[in-house]
Amino acid sequence: MSSLIVLLPAAPSPTSEFAFVVSPDRRTMQQHGSAPVALLPRPRGAGAEVVAVVPAQALSWHRVELPKGVTANSPRLRGVLEGLLEERLLDEPDTLHFALQPHAASGAVWIAACDRAWLRHALQLFEAADRAVMRIVPELAPEGAGRLHAMGEPDNAWLAWAGEDGVLVLPLAATSIGLLPAAAAKADCIAAPAVAALAEQVLHRKVEILQAPQRWLAAAQSDWDLAQFEFASSGRTRAIKKLASGWVELLRAPQWRAARWGAVLLVALNVIGLNAWALKEHNALEAQRESIRRILTQTFPNVKVVVDAPVQMERETAALRQATGMASGRDLEAMLAALALAAPPGRSIASVDFAPGELRVRGLGLSPVELRPIALNLKSMGYAASPQGDTLVLTQEGAP
Repeated sequence: MSSLIVLLPAAPSPTSEFAFVVSPDRRTMQQHGSAPVALLPRPRGAGAEVVAVVPAQALSWHRVELPKGVTANSPRLRGVLEGLLEERLLDEPDTLHFALQPHAASGAVWIAACDRAWLRHALQLFEAADRAVMRIVPELAPEGAGRLHAMGEPDNAWLAWAGEDGVLVLPLAATSIGLLPAAAAKADCIAAPAVAALAEQVLHRKVEILQAPQRWLAAAQSDWDLAQFEFASSGRTRAIKKLASGWVELLRAPQWRAARWGAVLLVALNVIGLNAWALKEHNALEAQRESIRRILTQTFPNVKVVVDAPVQMERETAALRQATGMASGRDLEAMLAALALAAPPGRSIASVDFAPGELRVRGLGLSPVELRPIALNLKSMGYAASPQGDTLVLTQEGAP
C-alpha cells in the first residue's frame, strides 16, 4: 500500500513547507522532500493512506492510572482524563487534545497531549487539499530499550530521550545532559546528519546517523494513532481502513508470499475435490435412476418408454390390481372402511360421491374440533381429509 507520511510544521498554513516521505509499502522510502500541502504527492493504489506525524517537541507525555470500568471506547473517557491530568498540565485541559496508548486498559497507561487548535488547523489544511489524514502518529513514543535522538537543524537542534519512562525533549546543549535520566548515559544516540557533529560534541561520544525521513517512516509503522475523540473516524470507517490495509499487505508483502501460494493451492485442491465429489454423486444418482428404470421394465415388460418411473410403476400396479380383482386403497370399499374406522360412531351419511382415489361424503356434520383427530387418523392410513362446506373430501396420499 502506498503511504504519504507528512511531518506537521510548528505553524501550519497553506504556504508552509511540509516535509514528507512517500513509501510504497510503509517499510521502504521511495521519495522524500518538502512542499506546500496542496502540492504534496498523492498516495496511489488500494489501501493508500496519508499519515500525519506530530513532532516530538509538540507532544507532552503523562503516565496515569486509568480507573476500572473506563475503556478506550467509554463516553466519559475525556472527562476522566481531564480530571487525572488537571494538576499536571500547564495549559487548560479543554485546549488540549489527548490520546491513549494502543490497546489501553484499566491500570497504568500513557497519555499523549498536544494543542487541540493547532492539530485541528493542520488537519483542515489536508482536508482542503483533498488529502485527508487517515492516521496521526507521534514522531517519538515511549519504548522499552530507550534511545537518544538528536534532531533538527544546527540553529534549532533538539535532544530527545524516548524510553519506557516516557519522552523528554530538550535543547541540544551541554546544560541538558544533567536533565536526562540515568539510563541515557549508556543508551544509543541516533542523530540527523545536520546535527550529528553537534551531538558528538555535546555528548562526547559517537552517534549513529539516521535521516529524519527514516525516523518518520519508522514512526508510521508504530501502533500509535492519535486520531481519537473529535479527530477519530467513525468505527466503521476505521474498521474498513484497517481491513483494507491488512488485505493489501497480505496481497503484496514479500513475507506473505508463501502464505499466498498456500492459499491458492488450498483453493485449487478444494475446487478439484468438490468437482470429484460432485461427479461421484452424479454417477451414484444416475445409477440409482437406472436401477429404478430397470426394475420397472423388468416387472412390467409392456412399459417400453420410461418417463417417470415411480408414477408409471404406481399406475401399472393399480391396473394389475384391477385386472386381478385385488382391493386397492383407491377403491370405494377401502376408503369407506378407513372413514368408518376414523369417524365417530352414530353419525349418518346423507350422500356419497366417488371417483377413483376420491370420496365425497355429506351429512357427517363434523365440527372443526372433531375433524382434527379424524384427519390425523386418516393420515396414518394414507388418506388426506379436508372439509369443503358440509362435504368431507377424502383423497389417497400414499399406500395405506
